[in-house]
Amino acid sequence: MNLTTQVLEENLPYTGPELRPHFLLTKMGMKGSAVLGFIGPCEVKTDSMVDWEDRLAQDFIRAKLMLHFLGEFFGISLREGVYLQRIFMAIAGQVITQETKKTVLRDGDDLFFDGKKLSVSIVTASPVSMLLHVGINIDSEGAPVAATGLKDLNASLDPSKIAHLILSAFEEEVRSVEWACAKVRPVM
Repeated sequence: MNLTTQVLEENLPYTGPELRPHFLLTKMGMKGSAVLGFIGPCEVKTDSMVDWEDRLAQDFIRAKLMLHFLGEFFGISLREGVYLQRIFMAIAGQVITQETKKTVLRDGDDLFFDGKKLSVSIVTASPVSMLLHVGINIDSEGAPVAATGLKDLNASLDPSKIAHLILSAFEEEVRSVEWACAKVRPVM
């Protein structure tokens, strides 16, 4: 899989409808499988939630400021999309732990610090692709659950730098997986 990544320098709010096919192509000019990192507030109402468990519970997502990642992947199954999501979250947890010197734990597709939720994450299928949204709290004010943010881990942390580090490590992991698939001798 060829993967393009980019970090948007201006703030962009995330409300849920951005998680749609070809958003990255039409809004950012990113062709093919891609992941965009950006900073902005988050307000996802129940009717825009993709996760049925959350919709049925009338949940919503809110944070004053998040580091967002929007991804679109072509030619993979939903299961492969979930695997990519889990790898992405593991990388994000490692990067944040390295940069803050505080232990961030991953449980499934979420990150936690000191028992509080640091992230939200979802993968869903569209007719043409798999779609990913990851939101890592910067300022968790307004969150509907016990939450924390990057500013709580380290007030001087640069979220844009974190975005670049996560995307760089994720790109390298995808390249490594591609090489691992290509380098093996078939067994008959």
